[in-house]
Amino acid sequence: MIGDIMTNSSSTKRALNTYTKLMRAAESVTNRTSRAMTAAGLTISQFGVLEALYHKGPLCQRDIAAKILKSTGNMTMVIDNLEKNGLVRRERDTQDRRFLTIHLTDQGTELIDRVFADVETAIVAEMSVLNHEEQELLGSMCKKLGLKDDV
Repeated sequence: MIGDIMTNSSSTKRALNTYTKLMRAAESVTNRTSRAMTAAGLTISQFGVLEALYHKGPLCQRDIAAKILKSTGNMTMVIDNLEKNGLVRRERDTQDRRFLTIHLTDQGTELIDRVFADVETAIVAEMSVLNHEEQELLGSMCKKLGLKDDV
């Protein structure tokens, strides 16, 4: 029984230590890679919306929220602010007036085109501390963690 407690205790410590390292690394990398977003006057969520529209084309608000892992309520405010700044526009579906699609404006496309290139460069620089195999391993481990079913 004591062996079980010790195993459980060391297992718990290892899990907590790993989680702490993961969160610190993610926060540190995010802070450094988001500098280009901040310099362009964008929050991480705003950048996420623009990037999703840039790479996927027009999307409904629900699909954008799912893509960038944010709540639909939060998306309303983010999209409102992007729209106020002339970076996106909402269009009502002609078949179903309740359905809104979010589109990049020309100004939004120009901004995300420029900012995405800077963010991409920052991400590549951050990941360069890992060799090819380490990047692949980290990617597969993060995917495994991200796909874990909710209990």
